[in-house]
Amino acid sequence: MTKIGILASYNGSGFETIQKAIEDKILNAEVVVIITNNTNAGVIEKAKFYNIPYFIINNKICPEQDLDDKITKLLLEFGCDYVFLSGFMKKIESKLLKAFPNKIINTHPAILPSIYGGKGMYGRFVHEAVIKNGEKKSGVTIHFVNEVYDEGEKILVKELLLAENETVDSLENRIKELEKEAIVEAFKKLLA
Repeated sequence: MTKIGILASYNGSGFETIQKAIEDKILNAEVVVIITNNTNAGVIEKAKFYNIPYFIINNKICPEQDLDDKITKLLLEFGCDYVFLSGFMKKIESKLLKAFPNKIINTHPAILPSIYGGKGMYGRFVHEAVIKNGEKKSGVTIHFVNEVYDEGEKILVKELLLAENETVDSLENRIKELEKEAIVEAFKKLLA
């Protein structure tokens, strides 16, 4: 069975999507560990609810340690085949990339490559820019992570057309729903 490690900074909604697909027997996988860099992350309660081991790793808790090294060792210790970034707000460092080449997966709330990717382009900031620029479509890109924000090899892209009266809120909600589909579809493709 494929083992998945989750890196999350906030609520871990992408993790919940994967967990539900596992429980519904859509994905033959198991989430074996959750790592967060935020002591107040909502994903901690979710980890407890699903009885999944979790770790908080940040500069306050581990001031003397190489955080990249600590995260990498934990993911290896739990035997992770893939690492999924569920709103992880820290750049992935070289040790982790070397330990999991083409095994770290991220989701981006826009079609990549585009001006809606890169540093500072995440969540609501993306949707605000898409609306401001009068785009006709947007979407979700699931991709492997490399050294450069949002430039890793694409696994899949799902698109949607913007409504004439689209708002940042409506687009954000539609993208979140599309993202759920995309995450499951991408993992089905990877696990096939």
